[in-house]
This record gives sequence, C-alpha cells and structure tokens, in this order.
Amino acid sequence: MKKTKPGTCWFFVDESGDPTFYDRKGNLIVGHPGCSPILVLGYIELSDPSPVRKAIVELQENLVHDPYFRDFPSVKSSTAVAFHAKNDLPEIRYQFFKLISAFDIKAHFIVARKIERVFRNNFHTRENEFYDHLIEIIFEGQLHRQENNLIYFAKRGSRNRQAPLEAAIRVSIQRFEQKWGARVDTLHSVQAQTPLGEPCLSIIDYMNWAVYQAFTRQEMRYYSTIEEKVSLLIDLYDQQTYPKNWYNRKNPFDINKITPL
Repeated sequence: MKKTKPGTCWFFVDESGDPTFYDRKGNLIVGHPGCSPILVLGYIELSDPSPVRKAIVELQENLVHDPYFRDFPSVKSSTAVAFHAKNDLPEIRYQFFKLISAFDIKAHFIVARKIERVFRNNFHTRENEFYDHLIEIIFEGQLHRQENNLIYFAKRGSRNRQAPLEAAIRVSIQRFEQKWGARVDTLHSVQAQTPLGEPCLSIIDYMNWAVYQAFTRQEMRYYSTIEEKVSLLIDLYDQQTYPKNWYNRKNPFDINKITPL
C-alpha cells in the first residue's frame, strides 16, 4: 500500500452505453437498437487540469471558427458547446484525439457486459445498483494516494445522483480498508458537471467512446490513439478470459484477446 502524498488529484468520470436491460413492458432489449450491449465507465486522472482546460478551449475555438467547418450543423449545435465524440465530425474527432495524446493523463476503464442473469442475481434488476457497483470497483484503491481528491461526474439530463454516487465512493474506500486493514483519512468531494462547465470531461467522453467502439465494432484505431494513457481496463464479466480480463501495462488490451460480445 502506497503512502498518502500531499496535494490534490482531479478525477473526471463519464460512461458510454447505458445501464438499461428492459423496455417499459419488461422485455429484454440488450443489444437491440437504442440499447447498448455493454456499459463502459471510465475516468481520467490529472494533477493540474488548468493547462488541459486551456488547450481544449483553444482547439474548440479554432475549429468552430474554421471556415471549413462553419456550415456544418453538428459544429454549431454540438462542437461549439463542447467536444462530444458521438456527435463530432470525423475531422474534428481526429484533431481532438491528437490533442488527447499530448496530455499527461492516466485513465482507468471498466467494461460491464450486460448479462441478464448477473443483473437479476447481483443487482435485483436495478439499473442504479448496476452502475454504482462499477463506481465501487473502479475507485477502489485510488483515493488514499493524495490528500485531497476532487471527483467530477458528467451530468446526464436531469438525473440527480449526487447522494448515491457519494455512497458508492464511500463503499469503494471501505472495500480498500477491509482488504488492506488500513484506514483512509484523505478528503474527497463529488460533484456533477457538464462538459460545457468542465472541458476535461470531453476527454473521458472521447476515451470511453474509443473503448466502446473497440468492444462493439471491433475497431481498435481509436483506442490505439489513447492506449498509452490507459493504466487499467477491466472487462468485468468476461468469464472465459478470467483471470486475464484485467488489462494493464503488462497485459495490454487488444480486441483479439477478449470473448466476442
């Protein structure tokens, strides 16, 4: 167990995909149009987000005012607000991935295959329990390293999930304390934000999207641009690959290593 260091660490958290399993009539719709086969949760870690924010805003302004992009509707409605991998033009996506590759960041991801048996038995068919479990796992062992930890979650729609997310973070700390027989005395705060208010959230949006494309479309080209930033990727429910379903520097992630969806 590493000793706590002075200073502040910033975490920026987002997801790709959704935690939905059933439609309003209770029919299983995982993998159907509009319902993802996986849920990806990821975060980036920064020691100083200020220069990163500045670089993102500068690139955004340059692209939005570039005559080449001026008349594209998605640039006016989406990119001018914040970078979003799903909505941005391929040319803009390429520029932003290049920018990410220049940043000094670390990223962690957890991929949850949406298996109905697991959803019923482990999470009582409750989407929030499914999502919060991923929070508990991905933050275990992370919040004892720095004295102060600021955790920004991407806000989605009108959902108010502040209290449950804080509870999930506390569980992750408790899991770590029980595992190591140690007490975590560091500080942490949790708050929801939008990419408009916090540009760093656009980075994890893009990186999650790259992971999602690799799993669902077997496209590694996007992931390849950010793989040097990835410290950990957990393919949580890939039982056929277990125990090698935790990918890191020694066991780099590649789509050819996983069990196909």
